[in-house]
Amino acid sequence: MPFRELGRLEQRVAMLRDYDTGAWSVRELCEVYGVSRETFYVLRARRASGDLAWFCGRSHVAASCPHRTPAAVALAVAAVRRRFPRFGPKKVKAWLERTQPGTVWPAASTIGDILKREGLVTARSRRRRGRELGQAETLAQEPNDEWACDFKGWFRTRNGMRCDPLTITGTTSRYLIEVRITEPTTDGVRPVFRRVFEEQGLPAAIRCDNGPPFGSQAAGGLTRLSVWWLKLGIAPHFIRPASPQDNGRHERMHRTLKADTAKPPCDSLAEQQVRFDAFRAHYNDERPHEAIDQPPPAALWRPSPRPMPKRLLEPWYDPDHQVRRVRSSGEIKWNGGLVFLSEPLIGETVGLAELPNGTHIVRFFDIDLGLIDRQGLFRRFAPLRHRLRYAPEDPNQQILSGINPV
Repeated sequence: MPFRELGRLEQRVAMLRDYDTGAWSVRELCEVYGVSRETFYVLRARRASGDLAWFCGRSHVAASCPHRTPAAVALAVAAVRRRFPRFGPKKVKAWLERTQPGTVWPAASTIGDILKREGLVTARSRRRRGRELGQAETLAQEPNDEWACDFKGWFRTRNGMRCDPLTITGTTSRYLIEVRITEPTTDGVRPVFRRVFEEQGLPAAIRCDNGPPFGSQAAGGLTRLSVWWLKLGIAPHFIRPASPQDNGRHERMHRTLKADTAKPPCDSLAEQQVRFDAFRAHYNDERPHEAIDQPPPAALWRPSPRPMPKRLLEPWYDPDHQVRRVRSSGEIKWNGGLVFLSEPLIGETVGLAELPNGTHIVRFFDIDLGLIDRQGLFRRFAPLRHRLRYAPEDPNQQILSGINPV
C-alpha cells in the first residue's frame, strides 16, 4: 500500500517492524513504503538510540538564533509605535536613532516584522500606482527660496461651523510654517501672511494655485494678494490649472494633516485650531520626514534673512517705458482714451513698451500683463506656468513673452 495513503507515524512503525522480520531488504522496504534509504537509516538510528518517540516528526527550526532581536529592542520599537500610531518602520527607526543614538537598531524591514508580530499594524490591500507624469520643476535649493501655500479642503466642526485651514510650508525643508483657520479671501489671508512674514521673514517666491485669493482670471493671473506679494519682492509661482500634483509636496502634507486632525473634527473652531497647533509642533519637531532623509523638518528650516519692509516697493521701469497709473475703474489713460487692464492693479503703476510692430506690451514689475494693439484693445496674458503644452507657433511670428495669451 502506498505510503501516502496511511498515517505517517503508523507507516514508520510498520516499516521497521517488517524490517525486523528479515523477510525484506532495505531496498524493497523503501520501494514499498515510498521513502528514501537515507530516511530509513535515520529512523532506524533513532529507534536504536532508545528514543521512545523515534517515529514522531521533528521540527526543522534552529535551536538557537544568534541574530535574534533582543527583547528590549523589540519593546522599544513597539513603544514608539504605540506613542506615534502613524509612524511606519522607517520613521520608527529614524526616531529611535535620533533619540537613542547609542543603540544599534535593526533594519526597517525587521522593525516591520516586530510591529506585525505585536499586532500594531493592519494589512491593507495594495493599490497599483499610476504612471508618473512628472512634476513642475522648482529651482528652490534653500529653505526660503520658495514657500508653498493652499487651503486644505474645508470641512465642518461638530457644531456646524465651516473650517477653512490655510497652510504654508517651506518647499525644500518641508517645514510647516503655518496652519491657520481663516476665511479664504484676501482680507482673511493677508493678515496671516503679514504675521508670518514678520516672524519668519520673506521668501523669494510662493507657489500657489490659480484660484482666489491667490490667483484669478485677471491679467497675469494677479489678485490683490499676489500684487501685494510682488510689492514685497515675492514672486508668485502659479501651478497649472487643475494640476494639484504640481504642488504635490504640499498636497502630501495635507493628507497627513487631515488624517491626524480632522478625523473626526473637533467640537468648535477654537478646539480645531488647538489641534492644528499641536500637529504643527509634532510635524516640525518630532516626525521624521522621508523625503529629506528622515530628519524632522525643523532640522533643515531657518527663518529668512529678508525682514518685512516698512515700505512697499514701487515698480521701476526702463526709460523706454511709458508709465501709467491704474485708475479706480481698473483703466489707464492711453492715446486720448481709456483702456481697461485689471481691477487688482487699481492704484498701481504699470509700464508700457512699444514693440516694432506698433503694439505696446504692458508690464507690472517684471510680469508681462498683455498687449495693447493699434486699435487700443488690451489682450491680457495668463500667468507664466511651467510645462504647459501650447500649439506650435508661427516661426515668422515675433516672440514677445513666455506668457501664454488668454
